[in-house]
Amino acid sequence: MFGLFKRENSTKEESKRPLYKDLKKNTEEVKKMFSHGVNSDFVYRKVTSNTNKEVSIFFYASIVNSQKIYDGIIKPLFESEKENLRSVIILEDLAESYDFDQVESDINSGKAVIFEENRDRAYAVDVAEFQHRAVEKPENESVVKGPQEAFTESVSVNLSLIRKKIHDKQLIAETVEIGERAKQAVTVMYVSDLVNQDTLKNVRERLNAISVDNVRNIEILEQHIEERPYSIIPTLLYTERSDRAASFLEEGFIVLMMNNSSACLILPVTFWSFFHTPEDRYLRFLFGNFSRIIRFLALIITLFISAVYVAITNYHSEMIPPDLLLAITSARERVPFPGVFEVLLMEISFELIREAGLRIPNPLGPTIGIVGALILGQAAVEANIVSPIIVIIVALSGLSSFAMANISLNYTIRITRFIFIMAASFFGMFSLMGAFLLWLMYLASLKSFGTPFFAPLSPRYPSARDTIFRKTAIKEMLRPGFVKPQDMKKK
Repeated sequence: MFGLFKRENSTKEESKRPLYKDLKKNTEEVKKMFSHGVNSDFVYRKVTSNTNKEVSIFFYASIVNSQKIYDGIIKPLFESEKENLRSVIILEDLAESYDFDQVESDINSGKAVIFEENRDRAYAVDVAEFQHRAVEKPENESVVKGPQEAFTESVSVNLSLIRKKIHDKQLIAETVEIGERAKQAVTVMYVSDLVNQDTLKNVRERLNAISVDNVRNIEILEQHIEERPYSIIPTLLYTERSDRAASFLEEGFIVLMMNNSSACLILPVTFWSFFHTPEDRYLRFLFGNFSRIIRFLALIITLFISAVYVAITNYHSEMIPPDLLLAITSARERVPFPGVFEVLLMEISFELIREAGLRIPNPLGPTIGIVGALILGQAAVEANIVSPIIVIIVALSGLSSFAMANISLNYTIRITRFIFIMAASFFGMFSLMGAFLLWLMYLASLKSFGTPFFAPLSPRYPSARDTIFRKTAIKEMLRPGFVKPQDMKKK
């Protein structure tokens, strides 16, 4: 396999087309590559410098700063008496390219590429100005107490948000290019004297192993590098909050970012990474733990309340107090369907309302969702399709699921809820507990880039013991041991 990988690399190296020394040949080749004359925003400028040297400049007008090109490239060519282009161009980030593949990548990345006569190399100057939104508030991970800055679709802006929070010379932003046809840059961020080198090597290998035409954004990248693509359990943390990414970096984690995505990926992760929210850290000790208790109760309710109702009413009616049993029986007296059908019908209806609310324009979405749920529930009860208690149970189950802020964990819980309902319909609490144990065993078997999913609770690792409850800030002296950071102690 390694031999095959080496042969593929050597083939790629051999396929690279080196630049010519002839300026005219280089110019014609680049014009042909980018369909000059047909491609309306592709610009070719031929400039004669102050020293009578001819220079060709290529760039995409739609993604560069034209004023920067004039002030940093064209104007110095007209005014400078120097021969060396490196000394003439005053812009930062001047790189050399020796083949047409690199020239193509540079131009597509928003750089201006400059050719001169009798040189088998080109100069690429970063003058990119991709359009993007301003820094705004997080929409999916909002907090009452804490920073209100969310990532945008620009990596440079996202990097500045993180570096504003972490003033550390060891904070590295490494770039890895992926994609065969249209190359995209993935920014790998880590603190070099904290990150586990084996995990970092694993990430690089997975990124380099991606062999597709194009990976447009971080959401697609997640599906290419995860270990189990068919699993309902996520193994990478997706977040739009810059402060959350910064806190994970300081613990020894790795952050992946790309242009075109207003979020990042954090790895490795555990179940507790999804369960916790940024506000847990910003609230005082007791308030933060109270919030976690409420969220944990919401998790239990949304997973089990519908399934337990199905199990008890169908198989274990002796567990219900007589008065409550009579109330449930009288409410279901005229309902023609079995209990499991009632629950599934209302659960699916709730999911339809939730999905429709996301797709409807913002001013109408919440209103239609609430009105639709009220009308649907009342009409279903009056038509004797479902009993009133089912509406209460499904509403409580659906509302509890909203307490899980992470979108990936939210989908996991919603799917698992249907699995538990179906399991409870077979043998009641026995099959429900069997399904729960199998689900728990499956979670325990998962790993995220070598990290057990329930760590540091199981297996146990030295850590700040920040799982269901957290300690006071002054007592958190250790970084999470399951990440295997180079420095365990927080200084």
